[in-house]
Amino acid sequence: MAQKAVKTSTFTWEGTDRKGGTVKGELSGASIALVKAQLRKQGINPKKVRKKAASLFGAGKKIKPMDIALFTRQMATMMKAGVPLLQSFDIIAEGVENPKMRTLVDQIKQDVAAGTNFASALRKHPQYFDDLYCNLVESGEQAGALETLLDRVATYKEKTEALKAKIKKAMNYPIAVVVVAVIVSAILLLKVVPQFQDVFANFGAELPAFTLFVIGLSEAMQKWWLVILLGFAAFGYAFGQAHKRSAKFRDAYDRALLKLPIVGEILYKSAVARFARTLSTTFAAGVPLVDALDSVAGATGNVVFRNATNKVKADVTSGTQLNFSMRTTGTFPTLAVQMTSIGEESGSLDEMLSKVATFYEDEVDNMVDSLTSLMEPMIMAVLGVLVGGLIIAMYLPIFQLGAVV
Repeated sequence: MAQKAVKTSTFTWEGTDRKGGTVKGELSGASIALVKAQLRKQGINPKKVRKKAASLFGAGKKIKPMDIALFTRQMATMMKAGVPLLQSFDIIAEGVENPKMRTLVDQIKQDVAAGTNFASALRKHPQYFDDLYCNLVESGEQAGALETLLDRVATYKEKTEALKAKIKKAMNYPIAVVVVAVIVSAILLLKVVPQFQDVFANFGAELPAFTLFVIGLSEAMQKWWLVILLGFAAFGYAFGQAHKRSAKFRDAYDRALLKLPIVGEILYKSAVARFARTLSTTFAAGVPLVDALDSVAGATGNVVFRNATNKVKADVTSGTQLNFSMRTTGTFPTLAVQMTSIGEESGSLDEMLSKVATFYEDEVDNMVDSLTSLMEPMIMAVLGVLVGGLIIAMYLPIFQLGAVV
């Protein structure tokens, strides 16, 4: 008979210990009465026990992929230490600060306590646990090696999220430069240039062409700033909708990103790293190569690599070696193909793919650091040209007037 699921909550308590000293803390339990009973077992006389209120700011926090990675690592640690599955959920939930994450852990625990296996409980939350994650957990349950598989999944999630963070850093930095430059220029054109324009009106002399150009730009900004702002907003919305709804647009966007200077190479190497890391993790978990390639296709994050992986899968299904099929696609770098070949010949494919993933993750890390170092002087140069150009345009008539005098 399945154990009945009991919903637990976090309670704050205050009381006195055996020596009469005041103590307080937090404790998870199904009800206030059970929490008080637990405290009395520990020699504490409870004075106040109340359900912990949800944080005003924490209540709206979303569950991030790093939260899932941390949950996986904690579960792997608990299972390796021999802690029972249901008790592991309680321990993790008690230490989670995000209320939504705590609720998710509690829901998974209730499903498992009601007799559902761990993988099936995770499948009820596809927005947090994808097919690859659930398949690996299911493989661990069936093989009786859940703690080992959870450790591999935790490592996979941690490496993947760290790689994503590096890519975001590489992409966000140049975007931030452009945004700051646009904002500063807009402020100067809307607020500063009109002040100089009033001064120039009394000069009675012809203004330099550069100054006239900046004044004309300022007048256009003052007249059409709302239209320009709405235009940017409309473009952003249209881009987002096209990316969300159109597969062809997403595919074209993915291909275009890989062709960008510097950033394109970072994205390319990150896709190779994800390919190798995902295939290494799934193959090491005992998943057949053809089935593993199914998971890899969706995890690479780019249509070029997804199409290449699907071609590799079709070739491998017909009996072609993995490394030869990878070479014929023309997508994968020579190093990755050669390491895969060595892995196939030596029977250590998962280990070699893991080394490929580590190599390209380090490459991405170094390139992002180099890009960051390169962007710092570029920020100063871009802002200097924009701001300095506007200021020179405004002071140029004054300099010319001084030269005439």
